Amino acid sequence: MNPPPPVKASSPAEIRALADRLQAAGRAAGFRVEPFGEIEGCPLFALTKRTPGPRPRIYLSAGLHGDEPAPPRTLLTLLEAGVFDARANWFLCPLLNPSGLIRGTRENAAGLDLNRDYKDVRAAETAAHIGWLHRQPAFDLTLCLHEDWESMGYYLYELNPLQRPTLSHAMIAAVAAVCPIEVATLIDGREIAEPGIIRPIADPLLRENWPESIYLRAQHTTLSYTTETPSALPLAQRIAAHSAAIQAAITQTVHDWRRTPLNPPAAES
Repeated sequence: MNPPPPVKASSPAEIRALADRLQAAGRAAGFRVEPFGEIEGCPLFALTKRTPGPRPRIYLSAGLHGDEPAPPRTLLTLLEAGVFDARANWFLCPLLNPSGLIRGTRENAAGLDLNRDYKDVRAAETAAHIGWLHRQPAFDLTLCLHEDWESMGYYLYELNPLQRPTLSHAMIAAVAAVCPIEVATLIDGREIAEPGIIRPIADPLLRENWPESIYLRAQHTTLSYTTETPSALPLAQRIAAHSAAIQAAITQTVHDWRRTPLNPPAAES
């Protein structure tokens, strides 16, 4: 496998400014800012918004790999557009690897791939994130946003151990309007289940190194998606693809929830 092409590094001031914009956009949209650590002068934080009454609980994460700039900017775009409204309760972790984003590297400053660190935890970022997650309720849906420098089109991973109604088809259809869908039948060494859709081994006990999604599957949710946009496409197009997938997933989740709530009303504050 060839090494990934270099990604332009950012100054610490640029990443702190991105963090400031995310927090400001969150506050303007009614979110609470919850700091849970700091790396190289840049905060690790979550944005949460709860509305009284039973609603689906939706978690989104971004910025876990520092050479994938579109995901944090996608969440900023959606915050500023008012997408995270009263339809759900929201839990956002938009900037999980600031030292990697500063360097433009997949790994953090210590050379650790945070998306393989959720079982035998070594990184301070992962430990802080898990500490925050332990204080949260179960999620009805989790969305982990990523990019893939090797792919030519968009694809996603689905972890759905209880065989809940899939969101994959709605997400792929929405993305197809703005971005090519990956046509390979073997992606990242895994055979596809359907075009653009991978359903990998979901049992955490069968996975040696846990990415974030497997940790979430083990501890916090029964439905998780990892979305991948092709890094070679323009940044604006990648943001549009992530945005389309997220909004399709939200719309379908809210629709399904209203028909069959996954948690009793008493579970929601």
